[in-house]
Amino acid sequence: MTTYDDRASLADLTSTAERIRQSVEGVIEGKPEVVRLALTVLLAEGHLLIEDVPGVGKTMLAKTLAKSIDCSVQRIQFTPDLLPSDITGVSIYDQQRREFEFKPGAIFAQIVIGDEINRASPKTQSALLESMEERQVTIDGTTYTLPSPFMVVATQNPVEMEGTYPLPEAQRDRFMARVSVGYPSPDAELQMLDVHGGVSPLDDLTAVAHAHDVVKLIEAVREVYVAPPVRRYVVDLVSATRSHPDLRLGASPRATLHLLRAVKASAALAGRDYVLPDDVQQLAAPVLAHRLLPTAQAQLNRRTAEQVVQDILQRTPVPAAHARGEMPPGAGIRGF
Repeated sequence: MTTYDDRASLADLTSTAERIRQSVEGVIEGKPEVVRLALTVLLAEGHLLIEDVPGVGKTMLAKTLAKSIDCSVQRIQFTPDLLPSDITGVSIYDQQRREFEFKPGAIFAQIVIGDEINRASPKTQSALLESMEERQVTIDGTTYTLPSPFMVVATQNPVEMEGTYPLPEAQRDRFMARVSVGYPSPDAELQMLDVHGGVSPLDDLTAVAHAHDVVKLIEAVREVYVAPPVRRYVVDLVSATRSHPDLRLGASPRATLHLLRAVKASAALAGRDYVLPDDVQQLAAPVLAHRLLPTAQAQLNRRTAEQVVQDILQRTPVPAAHARGEMPPGAGIRGF
């Protein structure tokens, strides 16, 4: 529960978010929109899926975000022979004590980096389902709570590459947003040669925030105001994916919740204590597209899920300015 003292220090907490952003951008050159989305997902209590071809900095982004925060970090290299118990942990019989002792797996960390998640079998991938949704792990009938904050940052290669398994729909739906890093611009790549050519920039990277700072930021984001017309706008966008002719699977109610939480975090990062329809439009594709399954005809027509989301954004009426119920700056949470 947020106390009065916590609320009074929200201005300091937003500066903490800015320090994290600058720390990550100091390593990931030329991708400010990707860094912002990663920070948005962190403050919205979500999980991030980074998808792109090898060598563009997917794992570097995840490791930089983790190292910028003073918290526990575990990295899991997903391989075809990885077992679910390698992730969640296992109970081992102690002969001296004559009882089973639980050995926690790599999932028991505040930031978990899943490298090339789609190279493991679907059975192993499913080991993450409970932890990502309920922030707990159940082993042999005993439930263990995961630390807070808790975030899974997973990378995956495109499904057409050798040795990959498609992520199940239930697994993709657990990720709040998906982002593609993409190739850097020539100038950014030239700067990368200067910065990364000698030593890894992670070697000199120090934490600029603590885990309890992130928890307070998350609590502050929860208090961001969303007017009823904007809430209806979020629901209308998600509902439209379930009846679009180019989609055979639309977004779930979980996607609605994820989109709402994401836009609240985005508004806070923009220095506002209320959400605008612009926030919803900017995050609709990253939050919804990876959950959608185009029809066979849409795939033949080379229609992507991102294009369908843009089509839905154009067709869905935007709340009128007088109906948004926007709060004037400073009228809600102090500090944003």
